[in-house]
Amino acid sequence: MKVSLQANFNDSNVDANQLNNQRQLEVSISVNIGKTDKNVPLNLCLVLDHSGSMNGKPLEMVKRAAIGVVDGLKEGDRLSIVAFDHRAKVLIPNQILENPEWTKQQIAYLSADGGTAIDEGLRLGIEQLAKGKQENISQVFLLTDGENEHGDNNRCLKLAQLAANHNLTLNALGFGDHWNQDILERIADTSGGTLSYIQRPDEAIEAFNRLFKRAQSIGLTNAHLLFQLMPNVRLAKLKPIAQVSPDTIELPIQIEANGRFSVRLGDLMLDTERVVLANLYMGKLPVGKQAITNLQIKYSDPAQNYTGLYSENTPVYMEVQEVYKPRLNSNVQKSILILAKYRQTQLAEAKLQKGDHAGAVTMLHTAAKTALQMGDNSAATVLQTSATRLQMGEKLSETDRKRTHIVSKTILQDF
Repeated sequence: MKVSLQANFNDSNVDANQLNNQRQLEVSISVNIGKTDKNVPLNLCLVLDHSGSMNGKPLEMVKRAAIGVVDGLKEGDRLSIVAFDHRAKVLIPNQILENPEWTKQQIAYLSADGGTAIDEGLRLGIEQLAKGKQENISQVFLLTDGENEHGDNNRCLKLAQLAANHNLTLNALGFGDHWNQDILERIADTSGGTLSYIQRPDEAIEAFNRLFKRAQSIGLTNAHLLFQLMPNVRLAKLKPIAQVSPDTIELPIQIEANGRFSVRLGDLMLDTERVVLANLYMGKLPVGKQAITNLQIKYSDPAQNYTGLYSENTPVYMEVQEVYKPRLNSNVQKSILILAKYRQTQLAEAKLQKGDHAGAVTMLHTAAKTALQMGDNSAATVLQTSATRLQMGEKLSETDRKRTHIVSKTILQDF
């Protein structure tokens, strides 16, 4: 498997007479499959909340969803299962699945009781996953319906960073309306995973299936996007780089010893492009075709047990013009709108937390208009509905808040 890069500016021409120019650089990353490439086995750990609040249909549907995952595993795939309430236990140790019926019986025996300690479940899940990571795609599915009342949220975030450092991906599934949106999102974002919202118990099977298919489509792991900026070019100081597809995530940057900027992307899927948007500033440049940055992807190939692989170096150019004529790219403009929708909704959430309802209404209206402009009608409906309810003096329910946030982050889920 190989990685290919495609880079485009929102406007690839620049005015030579301007002392400072700002441009958005869209970088699309995809995986090319070779004829001799083989499927990579999964190393999957299910970390399941079975606290008292999961009693009844919620836990029954989660057990059915987990059993469905067992049925979907292929020869050579590894599985472990951790169950937690206010404590955590290893239900199925990490192993190549050889007795699926026994495994499904252990899942079926789970009953609801106790409180919630997400960090303990996460710790055991990471430990189990680490035992089978060699030459495998390693993924955790963490499901919870509550706050980390018997645990430490800061510990959760440290564990998520530990997982990322060891090329383990954590996917978070929030069940119902009372889970901590901020913590689950940060767990998923830090490790390169995805956040899912299971609003009703009967949605659990679909949510697990969607994550399972995503995991099966991963070809390369531990990917990093590397930027080598040319002289007189710099990244924006505030929120310089974000992922906009398949979902929206603010990406932290690190500076390598050779001066390159590095952004961790995590797993790369075979059938889904990863799209990143960088905010660049350029000082005064000479007239003509000018190199702005060199791009490269560093990645691992678990099928071959190779690490530290690099894509070909990709230079990115702009045309510096004495007589400036814009050369706009509509695809990059759509990426800009995706990111704007997310950030506008974030501002609305921040204003709402501070009690500024009028400010939150304004930002939600703006986010709804942005969603309409990019053709995301489902998100526009949810955002506009939340804005209208606040404007009428109503409080947003937990369902409203979570739906509003999820549709700002992704356009993959249909509400």
